Amino acid sequence: MNAPVVGLIILAAGASTRMGTPKQLLLYQGRSFLRHTAEIAIASLCQPIVVVLGANAERIKPEVNLLPVQIVENPQWAEGMSSSIRVGIEALSNLNQNIEAVAIALCDQPFISSPLLNQIVEAYQVTRRPIIASEYAGSLGVPALFSHALFPELMSLKTTQGAKQIIKKYSPEVFRIPFPEGAIDIDTPKDYQEFQAIADESLQSRTGI
Repeated sequence: MNAPVVGLIILAAGASTRMGTPKQLLLYQGRSFLRHTAEIAIASLCQPIVVVLGANAERIKPEVNLLPVQIVENPQWAEGMSSSIRVGIEALSNLNQNIEAVAIALCDQPFISSPLLNQIVEAYQVTRRPIIASEYAGSLGVPALFSHALFPELMSLKTTQGAKQIIKKYSPEVFRIPFPEGAIDIDTPKDYQEFQAIADESLQSRTGI
């Protein structure tokens, strides 16, 4: 059985108003959040990869413009995540007509990993469920995969909520992948400070320093 072609969209168009500085450029393990997420995507089974930029695009672009990803800009980024998903799916469809599914990831979930993305793709390959979603903090969210059959619904999203409403709509059919670290949401300087403390602790426990 041929492996399904699964594209990946990294949503990185937001203005980070609560952070006060583009969170795409915040540092984690010596790299920006966006570069970290893009490198993890490149090392996964997902291909092709589209990065959707919007606010501060010119400042952020140098982080990924030498990587094997397609960068697209969403002029309507202020309308919210739904508009970036539309732009991402259009770009993926132009890159490869045979895409069977799309995975969607955010650049401010620093604990995302290539094995997690691979687990999501493999779950789709085995179960053929229309949605494979990450489960954390008692809810379902991204990174999540959507089969080609749901592209029209993803393209017609109108709210700022993004893909979560589609996950909710089809929740009985969703295959869940545990990702407890997905609950770490970085929106404010305080969130970032708390995250850095968790990341340092995690690094120390891994390295024994």
